[in-house]
Amino acid sequence: MSDSLPLREKYLALIDEIVQNTLKGKISSQELVYQMLVKGVVVGTGEVFELALSDRLNSTQQQVDTEKDELKQAKATRSLRAIKTIQSQWQRAQQQNKATEAIVYAVKEITTAETGSRLAAFLRVTDPNRKNALNFQQVQQVSKSLQQFAQADSDFQQISEGINRGVVSWQRLQDHLVSWMYEQSRESIGFGGVPGERGPWATWAKQVNSEFPQALFRKLAMEQSAIEFAQQHNSINLRDWVEMAMILQSLQRGLVNWFDQQPYNVKAGSNLSISTFLTFAVIWSQLANGFGSGAPTYSAGCSQVMLQILRTFAQRPYFPLYGGIFASFSGSYLRDALNYLDEPLRAVEGTQEKARILTLLGYSQRAFGQYQRSVEFHQHALNIARNAGDRPCEIANLNHLSRTYVAQKMYAEAIDCSQRALILSRQTGDRTGEANALVNLGYSEVMQAQQLEHTEPETYEMAIHYLQQGLTLSERLGDLQSKALCFSSLGIAYLVIEQPQTALKYLEDGLQTAQISGDLYLQGLNLANLAEAYYLLQDQEKAIYTGCLGMYLLNQIASNEWHKAAGLLIMLQAQIGEEAFRNLLQQNRSRIIPVIGVDGYDYIPQLLEEYKQNL
Repeated sequence: MSDSLPLREKYLALIDEIVQNTLKGKISSQELVYQMLVKGVVVGTGEVFELALSDRLNSTQQQVDTEKDELKQAKATRSLRAIKTIQSQWQRAQQQNKATEAIVYAVKEITTAETGSRLAAFLRVTDPNRKNALNFQQVQQVSKSLQQFAQADSDFQQISEGINRGVVSWQRLQDHLVSWMYEQSRESIGFGGVPGERGPWATWAKQVNSEFPQALFRKLAMEQSAIEFAQQHNSINLRDWVEMAMILQSLQRGLVNWFDQQPYNVKAGSNLSISTFLTFAVIWSQLANGFGSGAPTYSAGCSQVMLQILRTFAQRPYFPLYGGIFASFSGSYLRDALNYLDEPLRAVEGTQEKARILTLLGYSQRAFGQYQRSVEFHQHALNIARNAGDRPCEIANLNHLSRTYVAQKMYAEAIDCSQRALILSRQTGDRTGEANALVNLGYSEVMQAQQLEHTEPETYEMAIHYLQQGLTLSERLGDLQSKALCFSSLGIAYLVIEQPQTALKYLEDGLQTAQISGDLYLQGLNLANLAEAYYLLQDQEKAIYTGCLGMYLLNQIASNEWHKAAGLLIMLQAQIGEEAFRNLLQQNRSRIIPVIGVDGYDYIPQLLEEYKQNL
């Protein structure tokens, strides 16, 4: 083949050469065809080769279809078979070419970036959301290639060394990725645990040799914010930052992959994946906050990684449009953590992923009692989702707005949003959205009737009918989150119409379902409402037991709803006397401790005292 030929002619000649050699019996394996293609096709010119191959394939196929001479047709058939072999081996070579091109492109992007923008370029080319995302081995190839530029600028040397050190650390951590789960009780699976002693961060801190990531892990093991850590390490170098990024990203992806593959409990697996995405996103956002004033380049890099994680998360089928995000969080670590995601998201233009992330932030803010912020998030998400054509997300935000408006006692607005959600969900066939819309419509109408002081049972019949429809649909769908919400809402509805015995059944079912789905917010709400039902039934002991648990759990996730349970307990305490109250609490100690621990039990009197002081 002459190098002076135009590229298309050169590739036609290469195809013909392979076909002729095949017909002559000179090509004994497909591997030989692959090697000839790798050698003969220049990287970056694959489209030219594909056009030439398509021409030969079409012309040879036509010859097979139209040739009358049997010998010539037999030869054309053999040629066609050879061309199809070339086609299959070209697909294989193309994958390799794409990988090579991606590595070449990545190195070029980093080495041509201006000083101060090289970290951003590195994070951009290693973004897992890219069409042809680099795998772990390809990132190592990037590191190897950057060594060639090390003498030109120390940044390239440091990025390369950071990658290599991150790879070594990850290799040490791999065997301990989930070992911490088996060192603690099954109930405390997740990112909680005894501060400093158990849990993932303490386990991983023992395995890494590098000082910087080890110090970060120890800080996180103590349930302390990464903000302070970043503020204390503003002077770190690029190598240490890249190593930290490689380790944290590998841990996050490794955990998500492991949780996603757990066959024994799909719901638990996805709940833990959700927690993992959120935990690491929050850590990166806190690091961005901490690096903000002293190291703006590192701060921007942290925000970049956080948004990459959230974009990956938003595309997962189990992205929680309707809740369950508190699974596996515990202690002070969750408090206001999701607030840190607010600021970096403001810099992102409207995308489908952003709408979904804002949805998550919106219902988190509702759980925290920040109703106006919740409405703002959901309205923003609603507009983006509508423009992006993301109907499930649009419906979810209408449903969440309905729920938040109820919390604000804006019942007409709540009914309007739930009706719109119901119509849209039925038009688009979104059954989960329909189940939630039915629940929200029924719930809104119950609360409005209560506000208008309608005491006739008939007023509530239609509203409760909607709630029952929502429950039936969620049970049919096997949607635990919606089912838990249905039970909870029915329980509240029966409390409103003063049927506490019926309310008990639904609230107990709601509690059990929320426990399975891992939604601490709904667990806390159901317990608080159970306390009210038991109070109305004059079962003081059970009212104290459920009320204390509900109050504690809601306080732990920074939800203002804990005040409602505390108020009921204080009223009960005043009625029966402090000593009788203390005795009933003590009698339930053995039942309370397995749920919230000794520290949780000891904290109950402090919470009640705090509530009294704020009256």
